[in-house]
Amino acid sequence: MKKDHVDAVIDQWAHERPELDTEPMALLGRFARVYSHLRRQLDDVFDEYGLDQGKFDVLATLRRAGAPYRKSPGELLAATMITSGTMTNRIDQLAKQGLVERIANPEDKRSVLIGLTDKGFSLIDEAVGAHVKNQHRLAALLSNEDRTALNDILRRYLAEFES
Repeated sequence: MKKDHVDAVIDQWAHERPELDTEPMALLGRFARVYSHLRRQLDDVFDEYGLDQGKFDVLATLRRAGAPYRKSPGELLAATMITSGTMTNRIDQLAKQGLVERIANPEDKRSVLIGLTDKGFSLIDEAVGAHVKNQHRLAALLSNEDRTALNDILRRYLAEFES
């Protein structure tokens, strides 16, 4: 089996501190390094559409909500792991680009809904198509069997954090 950067780090610790059990360090180090590599590859596609991960997430959340492609700022916030200030900033930036609009909430005149504009709808439809194609390319680095096994393991692991 090919060695990776994490193996080198673990070998160094084994030499310097042989009493340490570095198995978790290896696992979490690999998560971090894989995430870093994936993040760069995913960001390349977002860049092609003038987006970043945060803007993509807001637009994608609105798009997958179905017609009329609107959510309250609170609903958008609940779909992410960011602060309300960060969400407001993202919405402001997307509105300046003409990708979303603030719409008076017909059920509560004191609040607004964030809705996709036609421009935002077209952009996210194109971007998500390219994003999924890129995800297929990245996932193809593993066999079907490995993808299934890894997905099952990660689902169980993530459920421990989210339960």
